[in-house]
Amino acid sequence: MSQTTPAEARTGTASWPRRMLALFVDWTACNLVLVALMGPQGWSDSRDTGLYTLGLFILESTVLTALVGGSFGKLVTRLRVARVDGSGRPLDLLRSLVRVVLVCLVVPPLVFKPDGRGLHDLAVGSVTVPVGRPGVPG
Repeated sequence: MSQTTPAEARTGTASWPRRMLALFVDWTACNLVLVALMGPQGWSDSRDTGLYTLGLFILESTVLTALVGGSFGKLVTRLRVARVDGSGRPLDLLRSLVRVVLVCLVVPPLVFKPDGRGLHDLAVGSVTVPVGRPGVPG
């Protein structure tokens, strides 16, 4: 098995600005869905809107990551979550859920290795990569 340097590994993982853009797209989309379901007045008047948004984000990210390899925001920004085993298969539902819950805790994504994988990725054996990266099906 060949070793990669941290600089080589970092170029293969998704950049932080792209990841933040994907998260922004996800959060915005979840809020728009809630506005559509609750109506603008219900959405703005509810004290629990943030919790509803968080719950919808967890549901959307978990299901889409398990089914197609990335949340809505990741797919729009041309990112995907891949298994580090190189199989090209999406994460299973449980690993996807654990990963998303760790992302919601905020700290795990901020603690990362030189290869760009945060604690949330290390915990479930995944990596976030740009779509079409050589060597990663997608």
